[in-house]
Amino acid sequence: MTTLPLNFIWPEMRWLLLLLPLLIVLYLWLLHRRKKTSLRYADLALVRQAMGKSAAWRRHLPPALMLLAIASLLLAATRPTALISLPSQQETIILAMDVSGSMRAADVQPNRLIAAQEAAKAFIAELPRHVRVGVVQFAGTAAVVQPPTHSREDVVAAIDRFQLQRGTATGSGIVLSLATLFPEAGIDLSHITGQRAMPPGPSDLPQPAFTPVAPGSYSSAAIIMLTDGQQTTGPDPLEAARMAADRGVRVYTVGIGTRDGDTIGFEGWSMRVQLDEEALQAVANITRADYFYAGTAEDLKKVYQSLSTRIAVETKETEISALLAALGALLVIVASGLSVWWFGRVS
Repeated sequence: MTTLPLNFIWPEMRWLLLLLPLLIVLYLWLLHRRKKTSLRYADLALVRQAMGKSAAWRRHLPPALMLLAIASLLLAATRPTALISLPSQQETIILAMDVSGSMRAADVQPNRLIAAQEAAKAFIAELPRHVRVGVVQFAGTAAVVQPPTHSREDVVAAIDRFQLQRGTATGSGIVLSLATLFPEAGIDLSHITGQRAMPPGPSDLPQPAFTPVAPGSYSSAAIIMLTDGQQTTGPDPLEAARMAADRGVRVYTVGIGTRDGDTIGFEGWSMRVQLDEEALQAVANITRADYFYAGTAEDLKKVYQSLSTRIAVETKETEISALLAALGALLVIVASGLSVWWFGRVS
């Protein structure tokens, strides 16, 4: 789907379109000249009767198609661009999923964790097969439970192995997801997982130079973070979101749980857990992504269905000069074919 108006990489080439009126004037002059020539050698009424009424529009159609072809080719020379919805070029999706104790809450049936697992598995099933999927779990610390892979079976098995842990470090989940996407970037993970930067290497090696890019501009990967959003430990999630934004990676956030929250108890203690939507919205906004609220298991499934559509198709400004050139070539072929078919020559 193309959205107008068009933009032009070479707008100065639009002056070539002024040739079209000149071509129209030239065609009308040639018709007038041919008409005068015909009157010299034959009775025009007899000629028209012999040719039939349908010959008039047939005579004009091939030149009209040729004129449209020239217009299309001249427009292609301006290198126009338009917003077009195309299959996404994203090749890797990282699912960063909360496995903290608050995910035990049953305000989303049967509980937040199980509902999240089922929705995530349904989402994976809808993704194009060429997209790699990795899984990061986070609670008090973060861990890669499944490196990016094309194997949907391995991803589902990793999700099924989730075990609840203490603490919620949403920032750690984002940072580790980034390190998984950019293993050569030297992102320091010592304060997140207790391990060294990925991948481990000699400490005397120089770190690669890093130049920030526009937020949301990296189209080869995305992070989807599902959590109740209540950070209790680890790095600031907003700082982690800025790290993602500087690398152009979008972090889609999904808030699971009712806005009123729930009280959970375990081994003699209890606590009130509530959804922190403000933090999740901020993370999504910083990275030019979207925040989704899922208050029920059914809502969560719909959220993942929506995410699947957004990731499978993206709208971006794309040069369409090749399409216009192809259209021009097609019109030339049609015009020439009709002329040969009807008149035995190329008009």
